[in-house]
Order: sequence, then structure tokens, then C-alpha cells
Amino acid sequence: MAQAVVRRVASAGGEVMLVARDPEKLRHVGDDARVRGAKIADLLQADLDLVGGHAALLDRAFAALGTVDVVLIAQGVLAAPEDCERDPALAERVLVTNMVGAALLAQAAALRLAAQGSGTLVGISSVAGDRVRGSNYQYGAAKAGFSAFLEGLRCRMSGRGIRVVTVKPGFVDSPMTAHLAKGPLWASPDAVAGVILRAAERGRDVVYAPGYWRLIMLAVRALPRWLLIKLRL
Repeated sequence: MAQAVVRRVASAGGEVMLVARDPEKLRHVGDDARVRGAKIADLLQADLDLVGGHAALLDRAFAALGTVDVVLIAQGVLAAPEDCERDPALAERVLVTNMVGAALLAQAAALRLAAQGSGTLVGISSVAGDRVRGSNYQYGAAKAGFSAFLEGLRCRMSGRGIRVVTVKPGFVDSPMTAHLAKGPLWASPDAVAGVILRAAERGRDVVYAPGYWRLIMLAVRALPRWLLIKLRL
């Protein structure tokens, strides 16, 4: 999803700074963005789970870009619940990557934008956090926490000149979900990228991507607990 956003921004001639965990992938995305017309302010390899590095990362970003218009936080990892149950270290990674690391970076970035007096922070959460289910409860709980954190951050930043946007994608055909069977509700990363950029431009509080997931999750949240357990969703 983040790569699809970069491709769209690059095609419009925008300036970006890219941060990623994988240095080879970072170079590939940077090269592709340049070819499409982007100005690359900087490329930075970093592990966002290491929260102690967030301040230096943001120092570098704001120095490279000058005024920052949009900060997009798009990181996540998905693992089967039974694998997390067998391996506490994997469960910890799911919780830290999807919630703790992302949330603390969002907090630090929002404070930088507030000091700047303008800008939009966009955090990619998930519909999985709207109703945590047994089939992915570690991931869903982490995304629920991230969505709640962004909601509180939005309230905290009110009146300080910045916007905090929560994007909740449904099923997206991405490398993270490559092992899963696809169906009619699945969206392409580019379709979700369009939603992300429109949400950033308009400063919407919470958006679902694609929009039909708002209705789907309204129905899922309305299910009684006994039925949710019986259906084993």
C-alpha cells in the first residue's frame, strides 16, 4: 500500500523521503519513484520497532524535506494465531510492529508537525481492529490498539494546526497476504492508495478502504458474541 502511494506521488512529481526496514527493497522503491518523476529527499533504512531511533529518524526527515506536508505510517506484520501461540517472540513482534512501534512513531511525528504548525499524519490500521476475532486475535488486538491510539492522538492534537487520519483497509492483495486465498472483497494496493491520498488531502478522521468495508464492519460489530464464536470468523 505504501509503495502504491509512493508511485502515485512520484507520478505527480512530488518530493518524498522513504523509510523501510529492508535496504534492498528501499533502494528498489526509491529507484522506481525517481523514474516516475519523484524528487527523493532521502532514503533511510530503519527498524521502526526500535522506538529509540524515532527521534533521529524524524530529525533527518524534517531536515531533508524542510516543511513536511504528510507523514504516512504504513507498517504491519501478519501471523497465524497458532504460530503466535507457539512462539511468544512472534506474538511480541505482531503486537510491537502493528501497535507499539507504529503508535509511538505517530506520537513523535504528530508533535513535530504540531511544532511546525501544519501537516497531516496518516496511520494505516485495519478493519481487523473493529471487532477482534479468534482467527487473528493478536493482529486484530494490535490494530484495535493502534486505531484507539490514533483517536486519542487526534483529540490531543485538536486546535494545533494538524490533522490525524486513520485508514482502515479491508482485504488487500499485498505481499503480507500473499499466502491467503483471494476473493471478491479483495482490493488492489493502488485502489487503497487512492483512498489514502484522498483522505490525507481532505483531512478525514477515519476512512475505510475501500469504502464498502464501513458497512461490512457495521454488520460484524452488530453480531452477538455467541454467533461470532459459532461462525469462527
